[in-house]
Amino acid sequence: MATSSQTTGRVIPLYRSPLAPPATVPAVFRAAARILAMNGLYQGDHVPDAFDREMDVPHHLRPMSIVAALKTATTGDPHLPSLLSDEAISVLALRLEINGEGPTYGGIFDLEEHVDGWGDAEGRTMESAVAVLEAAADANEVAA
Repeated sequence: MATSSQTTGRVIPLYRSPLAPPATVPAVFRAAARILAMNGLYQGDHVPDAFDREMDVPHHLRPMSIVAALKTATTGDPHLPSLLSDEAISVLALRLEINGEGPTYGGIFDLEEHVDGWGDAEGRTMESAVAVLEAAADANEVAA
């Protein structure tokens, strides 16, 4: 006998599961790491072809930047922020250094730019981005 959720024919992605939505910064980091591992890391913007001129794949299924993965983990949309994704971006930005320096300013757009700058570095791989997110999750669980 099927349950009502089995008969809808709709598949709910793991990061949008009603049973385990990320509610903490470490959980957001882990969900974003899973998203990047599934979709891939994109450098240069939140997602490729952001204006849908060449692709008709939903944005949450495309390769994406680290910032976009953090937003997708909390809202399901790589362009839609939330208080929790902003907090995760802030925490991550303070952990990352570019040429030995942290973020210049503390506004959310500056912090997003810093995280994107780290992710856009030449030779940056999806594996290294996932490892950084996992390490950030571990560090924040210990600190909590």
